Amino acid sequence: MSSSTPNSAAKTGRVAQIISTYRLTRETDRRIGIILLALVVLIPAVIIGGALLFGVRGWAIAYWVLLGILLGILAATFVFSRRAEKAAYSQIDGQPGAAAAVLGSLRSGWFTSPAVAITKNQDIVHRVIGKPGIILVSEGPSSRVSALLATERKKTARWVPDIPIHEVQCGDGEGQVTLRKLNSTVMKLPRALSAGEVTAVRKRLDAVSTPPLPIPKGPLPKGGKIPKGMRG
Repeated sequence: MSSSTPNSAAKTGRVAQIISTYRLTRETDRRIGIILLALVVLIPAVIIGGALLFGVRGWAIAYWVLLGILLGILAATFVFSRRAEKAAYSQIDGQPGAAAAVLGSLRSGWFTSPAVAITKNQDIVHRVIGKPGIILVSEGPSSRVSALLATERKKTARWVPDIPIHEVQCGDGEGQVTLRKLNSTVMKLPRALSAGEVTAVRKRLDAVSTPPLPIPKGPLPKGGKIPKGMRG
């Protein structure tokens, strides 16, 4: 009979995820280990040294030791999170389907359908449904995806004519949204639907939609998803 518990399994899963994220980050950020170690060591050293310099002695120094350690860990955690996020985006940037990978990390209440439209040039349109309504997100040069977005917008409006439809071009061109800012751009769109209306729209479109088109294969890491919480 196994002695493991759900809590211990969850802790093991979190540790494994942290290790995996660190390894992926180190592939593109070779200095991450040195930076984290420096933060964990130097911040406590500076705080403790400052306390000693100002004459703190005896049991009082224990407070400053604890404070230094906690601040060092906090700083290392923050830096690791930011650099891991940057590494994750850099690993998929420019690959077909990258926008879908990023949109898949949106919190609950957002529903992403990848590759609802795709061309032979690997221009892609993904569909997101949320409280702002329907968001069509394209990948590809603006000169080509504008017509693709217009076609998908017209097709979508036939089934949900009263629902707001937004267009977002993801890319590095003028007027486009970079991959790192994609989720924040989508989440800042004005709310127009209730949670119940979002569900109704999703079911309506799912009922009339064809199966998602296959995204061209590319080196998207670990299933092609950005880790949860990395929303740009």
